[in-house]
Amino acid sequence: MTLYRNALGRSTVRVTELSFGAAAIGNLFTAVTDAEAEQAVHAAWDAGVRYFDTAPHYGLGLSERRLGAALRSRPRNEYVVSTKVGRVLEPTPGAPGDDLANGFAVPATHRRRWDFSARGVRQSIEGSLERLGLDRIDAVYLHDPDDHAGPALDQAYPELARMRHEGTVGAIGVGMNQADLLARFIRETDIDAILLAGRYTLLDQRGLTELLPLAADRGVDVVIGGVFNSGLLADPRPGATYDYTAAPPDLLSRALDLKAVCERHGVPLRAAALRFPLGHPAVASVLVGTRSAAEARDAAAMLGHTVPDALWAELKERRLLPVDVPTPGEAG
Repeated sequence: MTLYRNALGRSTVRVTELSFGAAAIGNLFTAVTDAEAEQAVHAAWDAGVRYFDTAPHYGLGLSERRLGAALRSRPRNEYVVSTKVGRVLEPTPGAPGDDLANGFAVPATHRRRWDFSARGVRQSIEGSLERLGLDRIDAVYLHDPDDHAGPALDQAYPELARMRHEGTVGAIGVGMNQADLLARFIRETDIDAILLAGRYTLLDQRGLTELLPLAADRGVDVVIGGVFNSGLLADPRPGATYDYTAAPPDLLSRALDLKAVCERHGVPLRAAALRFPLGHPAVASVLVGTRSAAEARDAAAMLGHTVPDALWAELKERRLLPVDVPTPGEAG
């Protein structure tokens, strides 16, 4: 399968339209083995994926270590790796217990310290380079600066801009699950990209109000994560999760309506959910969290599934999508 590549902003970093989210191979919620993690990365590679996203936060560095190991035999110039800064990992020798309180089934070998200072940015990237086994990182995002807007704007961003100028990183951006602060970064800085999680999906188009038009206008590219809203759009049923909690009845009903329309057109809901964000001209890639080879192959198959224009038209007619939302058919 051949996946289109798009540049992130004005950088030379080019990402595939389908990207690999590596939180799950950091043992998000449940453990996977080293072998399973490696097989997931290799299956994504075989499907044409060349953009892999990770973070120190994911499994206290486990995701970065596993991703770096799985990519070690691949030609370095053929793939893109992004990681994140804002949480510095500090060893906690002999600490008992696990990290499940933070969502990861790993031993509590480290603790996270919020740090958006210039020094913290450098320290975080040095740690990521060591864990990944790389001499450069293609893209770096400020990770969840929701409660740290001041230091993120005044200290972390300028340091990332310096590192971009030095060539230590290729592209810089911000990753969050809210639109307002991302819009502020676009207006006030010279970032290349944003990673927006869960706010531009078939169920939630909050990113369309201001953020995506602003990104398109300023030449900032958008990576969309959380396209399944943590599970509801992958398999809508009682007990399904939305943003990591039980889906409320109204959203479950809406998801089932979306699924019914998709089925009438012979399209899996997962395929429509993956393809939908790419209808917006600012969106460069959709990021799918992947924990197994089967999930990697499924994501590629779903993105490659034909989604007819008539499906998008019916979703708009039934007010399941806003009538003015751009769709892949319209985007050509």
